[in-house]
Amino acid sequence: MQQFPPPPRAAEFSELIKKRVEEVKSSGGTRETVTVDWNGQPLNVEVIDLPLSGLYYNPATHRIRAQRTHDAQKDRALESDPWGHKGQEYLESLLQNEPADPTRRDPAFEKLKKSLEEYGQTDPGLITHHGILVNGNTRAAALKGLGAASMRVGVLPESFTWADINAVELSLQLRKDHRRDYSYINRLLAMEEQASLGRTPDVIAKAFRIQVKTYDQERWILRVVRDQIERSQNGNAALRLVDFEDHQEKLKELHRDYSKLAAADPDRAEILKETRMAAITLGFSKTDVRHIEEGFQEKYLSSVLPAGLITESEQEQSIAVPGLGISVPGTSSKVSTARELNRQVLQAKARVAARDSSAEEKSGAQSLQDDLHKAFDKAIDRAGRDARLRKRKQIAPERLMDACAAIELCVDELVKARASHSLDEAAFDEAALKLRESFRQLAHQAGRGSQEPGVGVRWLVSAAHVVVD
Repeated sequence: MQQFPPPPRAAEFSELIKKRVEEVKSSGGTRETVTVDWNGQPLNVEVIDLPLSGLYYNPATHRIRAQRTHDAQKDRALESDPWGHKGQEYLESLLQNEPADPTRRDPAFEKLKKSLEEYGQTDPGLITHHGILVNGNTRAAALKGLGAASMRVGVLPESFTWADINAVELSLQLRKDHRRDYSYINRLLAMEEQASLGRTPDVIAKAFRIQVKTYDQERWILRVVRDQIERSQNGNAALRLVDFEDHQEKLKELHRDYSKLAAADPDRAEILKETRMAAITLGFSKTDVRHIEEGFQEKYLSSVLPAGLITESEQEQSIAVPGLGISVPGTSSKVSTARELNRQVLQAKARVAARDSSAEEKSGAQSLQDDLHKAFDKAIDRAGRDARLRKRKQIAPERLMDACAAIELCVDELVKARASHSLDEAAFDEAALKLRESFRQLAHQAGRGSQEPGVGVRWLVSAAHVVVD
């Protein structure tokens, strides 16, 4: 866990905090407190009013941990001087902007500002004894934007370490009454942090109010995201954690489909993962990405990729075992092809987004990215048309199976009605006549155009006494 030094004039501000706390305690009036969860026990801390100019945004807050990767230069400045003007200004801008696009103002932040302007600060924030905001960072930014001079805050004990501070922030965020969730990637990072502290999956899942299998899924997704970022590195260019904020549902669906396929064929599962991640990086929608299924690379994508982009061998690579004189199968060529294609997509995306890329580098990367997007678009369109055709072929049989299930339920209800002498004979007879007409129509259509009908269709035509044109 990252440790930060005390901010400037920490001792002086700490004395002011102590005096304000003592004044509140000795005033004899109604005291306001805020309750926090510390090591599973409730801890009540005093609430005081402090000048906003003396409070610091928390550089370790989980709320914008992923967003800090948006600007590498500013993040480095924040790391080197977390309490300086540039670092604090960067944190303030991230708190105000959208998690998935830190260049745009977050509508939720504007809504918070409006609420504070109309109703004032209803809930106190939370600070350390040095004035570092543990809870209420976004509220502090909003209050500053409104020109407020002070903020109500609860004060944590002086003995609290950075581990205690992070644990308190996390427990406050995971309360059911929280007002603004962590963004998706920040939530994954918070889980990772808890695991690094030695907490078990059961404990972490309980804290985040999820099942253990969901926790395992989230950890898998973060590993995949980190792998994508590492493989996207191309000189000084690389993707960032914030680039994956908008892909939560796509990544969850990828994990489900990958897990099912990996149990039967690990290589095909890897191909599926690499191909879907390439499509996600290229910006395809969730419904488009769903069309990338087992066999997509061979059936649809390979034939439309730009010529000469990837050379594919049909033979598996082998790995020699030192000292034994034998070889074992390595990664199949199709897996290698999928990984190489994804790598090119990742690096092109990173190069296009990099601020220090030359115009020539950006132009080449953009051209490659456009060509790959067109290829994926064609392949996904073909896969989608085939999927719709398969679905149409399956609709009629599925409808008939539903009708069979309904008739079976009708048999049970008929037996019950006759046993209780509650059957409406006339209504049942009318329904049976409707069934006969529907049955004849079904038999008529089933028998048409079939040169060699199956046993079921022959029975259906015969039972309905239909003469087929």
